[in-house]
Amino acid sequence: MIGTIRTLDTDMQEDIHQKMQRTVTNIAESAGATAELIIDKGYPVTFNNPELTARMLPSLEKSAGEKNVVVIPPVTGSEDFSFYAQKVPGLFFFLGAMPPEISSTEASLHHTPDFYIDERCFPLGIKSLIQLTMDYKN
Repeated sequence: MIGTIRTLDTDMQEDIHQKMQRTVTNIAESAGATAELIIDKGYPVTFNNPELTARMLPSLEKSAGEKNVVVIPPVTGSEDFSFYAQKVPGLFFFLGAMPPEISSTEASLHHTPDFYIDERCFPLGIKSLIQLTMDYKN
């Protein structure tokens, strides 16, 4: 059996792994068998530092317009970025690269065969990164 386990924090992840190990072992033993659970932790939790996010939110609003910036609840996406955020406070944001005629609820997810980037968002991405950099440095 192969699967993905995604959590919103490291403690929750460890708790789930321990419970899975206990469950796998107990189910196997109840049938007179043994089982082996191998968990490859893969990517760490992608986490936005709350202080950095609060500090940089006005920069994103300045570059994209206040009505275009939405703080979303945590998602269980998996990103290489999470390794950086383990070393320094991080802020991961979505640019909104879907065509305007497609709603965010209907757009294909990243890392899927149907994912499409509307390249007209690139100037906004550059503007946002410059604004974030300048405001962070000041």
